[in-house]
Amino acid sequence: MTAIEVQPPRVVEGKGRTSLVLAVAGIMALVVGLGSVTGGIVGAWYTYDQAVAQSVVTPDDAAIPEIPVRGPFTMWAQSDIITHHQLDSTEGLYYAEMEREVPQLDEAGQPVLDENGEPVMVPNEARASWINATALTTALGLGIVSYALCAFAIASGLALAFAGYAFLHIRKRALIV
Repeated sequence: MTAIEVQPPRVVEGKGRTSLVLAVAGIMALVVGLGSVTGGIVGAWYTYDQAVAQSVVTPDDAAIPEIPVRGPFTMWAQSDIITHHQLDSTEGLYYAEMEREVPQLDEAGQPVLDENGEPVMVPNEARASWINATALTTALGLGIVSYALCAFAIASGLALAFAGYAFLHIRKRALIV
């Protein structure tokens, strides 16, 4: 019987560079990953805080009725019902489908005529109301996108932090053959 000799690990030339690269990559991935997670959390908090400050509650005919608008689902429900109400008030017409000016009407609903017998034209208030609806739905849409980007930042940050940890763990074995 021969005894099995246990030899200490040997250091192979050139492995020091590999160790340095893994250390730098690991630390960078950890820093960027943790920064991304932090940024995602702060961004989500900021978006939530701004929504709370507005004190908006979805109406009773929304897809998610009578709930404070805070997160992406209530933002979607509020945006959807704004568009629905706007289309109801404009008889299903969008901004670009409406005339800029309409005849002014008197109390009886008849067009007011000028001295030449032509209808007096006034700005189309129904068309102008689309500007408000569009501004509101755009702001709500940006809130939804903000939450999505924050979720992506958190998920990718966690993946980067895990990769950094893995690089640093692999680095320990890089010098050992």
